[in-house]
Amino acid sequence: MAQTFYKHDKFLSSDKLEGRFPGTKGNNEAAAYIRKNFEKYGLKKFSNNYYQPFKLFVKPDINKMKSDSVSTQNVVGFLEGSDEKLKNEYIVIGAHYDHWGWGGKGSGSKKKEAFAIHNGADDNASGVAALLCILEELSKPENKPKRSVIFVSFSGEEEGLLGSKYFVNHLPVPKEAVKVMLNMDMVGRLNNEKQLYMGGAGTFPEGVELMKKLGENSGLNPVVHAGEVGGSDHVSFYKEKISVIGFHTGGHEQYHTPDDDIDLINFEGGALVSKYIYNALKTIADYNENLYFIKQDKEN
Repeated sequence: MAQTFYKHDKFLSSDKLEGRFPGTKGNNEAAAYIRKNFEKYGLKKFSNNYYQPFKLFVKPDINKMKSDSVSTQNVVGFLEGSDEKLKNEYIVIGAHYDHWGWGGKGSGSKKKEAFAIHNGADDNASGVAALLCILEELSKPENKPKRSVIFVSFSGEEEGLLGSKYFVNHLPVPKEAVKVMLNMDMVGRLNNEKQLYMGGAGTFPEGVELMKKLGENSGLNPVVHAGEVGGSDHVSFYKEKISVIGFHTGGHEQYHTPDDDIDLINFEGGALVSKYIYNALKTIADYNENLYFIKQDKEN
């Protein structure tokens, strides 16, 4: 799995894709790569399309954009569950694929003076690499989950969770059928302590206990928060009273700079993280108990 994780991350964070800024050729190429893998591993389409297009507004001075309104897309597909009753419930797993392109004054770059490609190997090519590794594993017939699982890769995260907000406001299934959302944002830099951080584990029944138990013999040291929902795409779901868990391996100096490159990715660690999240996804999708939303006082 480590080599697969590396392969996906390397493609998505290559200079060729120029930082995957929404509305650019590189962003569309990343979406096409994800779509190709969704198709390869047998995900079904909603409305006969893997793409969920939407528009977003871009501030001037970002990424050499010619227009303030650009078109981009979420990439969405689903695996139907095996249980006659539970397949009408959905678990969502997601990771955003966009990044800051060439950066610039109006962007979220930490080095606004450096007009250079922000490859975002950790943010968030790593999350998409994990998503595709998990998809490959879950798509094997012997691993079919009881509940249906929606895989989604969001665009427009960096501009304010725009892709996930759009998705939640235009769900392809009834909102009450969406039980838990798992999100991966920056999972490619596992540290020496092997810490995988997660927020929101208390938003569904027995979540904290489950995530700690899955840490046994995983090669990881899960740091589990019941609340601390955080600031990535899962927040869009939490605000709509959908249970969530957000996964990440921690911040670093290269965050939102042109230096977030593939040579700093811990892809062996990325494989461990992917396996852990796969096990979480499979266990939650196979839960015999009812899944319901539990609000957390400490959201951030």
